[in-house]
Amino acid sequence: MEKTLKILLLDDEPIVGKRLKPAIAKLGCEVEVFDNPAKALKRIDEETFDIVVTDIRMDEIDGLEVLEHVMNKSVRTKVIMITGYAMMELARQAMEKGAFDFIAKPFKPDDLRAVIVKAAETLGVKLTIQG
Repeated sequence: MEKTLKILLLDDEPIVGKRLKPAIAKLGCEVEVFDNPAKALKRIDEETFDIVVTDIRMDEIDGLEVLEHVMNKSVRTKVIMITGYAMMELARQAMEKGAFDFIAKPFKPDDLRAVIVKAAETLGVKLTIQG
């Protein structure tokens, strides 16, 4: 029985979620998309996700806060940070705080899928692109 990975995608630009959800779903994962960090944190409290993909730069709550929230709930969860700026310092901080990896915008859906596949492997799940 293959385990279906649960992935939460958070980016305050709604278009990002719209574009990436189908790309991630092709991996056979369950994907929940949020453009509101507060709502995403509430959902993280309700459900344990295998992978959380979050933008670093958001207005009220930034990606580092989301990362800390996830790590406090489940150290098993892999957090992938999206950064829209060449912010290597923030990305480094995120890695120190337990982020699995980061990906810089602009990126192609395949780039994100590759990082998700890598994260899944560390969880003992083999993903392959479907369709």
